[in-house]
Amino acid sequence: MDMKLNVQSSPHVRDSISTRLIMLDVIIAMVPAYVWGVLKFGVHAAIVVIVAIIAAILSETLYNMVMRRPNTVDDLSCVVTGMILGLNMPPEVPLFVPIVGSVFAIIIVKMIFGGLGQNFMNPALAGRCFCLISFAGFMNNFTSTLSVDVYSSATPLMLLKSGVEFNVLDTIFGNTPGTIGEISGVCLLIGALYLAVKKVIDLRIPLLYIATFAICIAILSGRATDVNFIVAHIFSGGLIFGAFFMATDYATSPITPFGKVIYGVLLGVLTSIFRLYGKSGESVSYMILMGNLLVPLIESITMPVAFGKEGK
Repeated sequence: MDMKLNVQSSPHVRDSISTRLIMLDVIIAMVPAYVWGVLKFGVHAAIVVIVAIIAAILSETLYNMVMRRPNTVDDLSCVVTGMILGLNMPPEVPLFVPIVGSVFAIIIVKMIFGGLGQNFMNPALAGRCFCLISFAGFMNNFTSTLSVDVYSSATPLMLLKSGVEFNVLDTIFGNTPGTIGEISGVCLLIGALYLAVKKVIDLRIPLLYIATFAICIAILSGRATDVNFIVAHIFSGGLIFGAFFMATDYATSPITPFGKVIYGVLLGVLTSIFRLYGKSGESVSYMILMGNLLVPLIESITMPVAFGKEGK
């Protein structure tokens, strides 16, 4: 029988999912945390996030124009970068800080290295760490005219490091000072559940990250039986935000199954050590960036051998 075969080049498996849809899902997942932050901290907090997003969009647009490259704003990745950066800002931070952070994140960390998928570290986190170093005073000021007044300007992590007891439920439900998007663990978990249901993120990295962190905190602190202490650490310092929304970044996390395991465990160990013994409270941001730098090494030792290739 005469059969005609349609032969085409790869890929042969197609899916309706696209970068734009993935980024849109991430944006939707962060909306609960954004709304809660605005309700707790007021209009200025809303403006900080919006300004960070606008600065990210303009930075990518202008770079593409200057370099005569196609405009890539439509994939919404720059919106995600700006939104994550904005949500990682203190509620009363001057507006020039998120602008500088977005410009650095998009141009220096993302576009100069080739754009989406080519960056070697998470742009939003790199932008935040740049601001932490450059504008330490502004980035560590959590005093808000509308925020919670029970702890003044001290974040839960500051209280934990100083040995002050507080209501752990406040860290879970978002009744404490902190950055705009990190304060409500419930809102962040709602967003994470949405991403998991939509199959946007692989839960191995965030769950291993958090579980390893909790185990190490319990052992290293010598307070393994103090549940409130451990839970407070989990819901403080941006761990939930970082684990589900930043450590899972496609471009800067391992693609191999075992690599994801190593990556999640490594982040948990490093974050717990720097959380307990480091002077800076920003162990999550710095440790995820450090993990990003180790991803090529992790993948090199966990990449499966091609079928038929002889081992040496």
